[in-house]
Amino acid sequence: MIYRFGTFEFEDRSALLTRADRPVALEPQPARALALLLARAGEVVSRDELRAHLWGDETHVDYDRGLAYSIGQLRAALGDSADNPRFVQTLPRRGFRFIAPVEVRGEKEEAVRIAEPAARPPSATPRSLGARAVAIAALLVILSAGAWFATRRATTARPSRPIIAVAVFENDTGDPVNERAVAGLSDVIVERLTALGTSRVGINGNASILRRPRAARDERAVARETGASFLIYGALQKREGRLSLLVQLVRLDDLTHVWVRRIARPIGDPLDTLDGEVASQIEAAVRDFVLMDTGARAS
Repeated sequence: MIYRFGTFEFEDRSALLTRADRPVALEPQPARALALLLARAGEVVSRDELRAHLWGDETHVDYDRGLAYSIGQLRAALGDSADNPRFVQTLPRRGFRFIAPVEVRGEKEEAVRIAEPAARPPSATPRSLGARAVAIAALLVILSAGAWFATRRATTARPSRPIIAVAVFENDTGDPVNERAVAGLSDVIVERLTALGTSRVGINGNASILRRPRAARDERAVARETGASFLIYGALQKREGRLSLLVQLVRLDDLTHVWVRRIARPIGDPLDTLDGEVASQIEAAVRDFVLMDTGARAS
């Protein structure tokens, strides 16, 4: 089955989640949780039902921690919040419920189902079925109109400039001599990109999440906390007897790399000139892959 909700589409057979036709990264366990919640949209799915669906009876894990992780990853993929949910609602001590309207399409025919309370009348007369069909059709019209206005409003309110987050660069060589030069690279890059014009591009290099080590930094959290649509980060490494600075530009909505560059230096060479070369190459990448793509290319 294919489920559509908001700007998302989920195919349960392949466990593929997409947003506006772009794949959204989702691990297998959160994807299975999403499949069950969508199949029973509008109904409460108990914690025990989710545990059995995700792990079965013969797998022994920390169910509470595993379930919390799976639901947390699912919410992160959907951009959802436990405090103010749009998709997955938590019912304390009971379970979870998918609360957004859902369209369901099979392989050979298309049908529409709107998430509704689990309780239904035990029987329905032709008149009541007709009334329900009319009510659902009217609700669909209202929802479609509301979605159109919401999209139009969001488009109008969307910032006209892209936001780029610049994370602190890391020294993976293990040599403290390189620490100072690497630590200052992000500040040089922020300064260079800001010179492109604050009306064309926004640069965020001060958020606390950007100062965390790469292993402890979540890209989706970067997008939420900074409002950025792109992230720049890098690391100095030792590779084949040379120093190698790996720099990456990532689009945060689908976590794809749009530009990657490795800049090499012989071990022992001073790194004083590295910041200028790195800043120049990143500026060129931002002009080509960010500003031009968004129609805000700097002159």
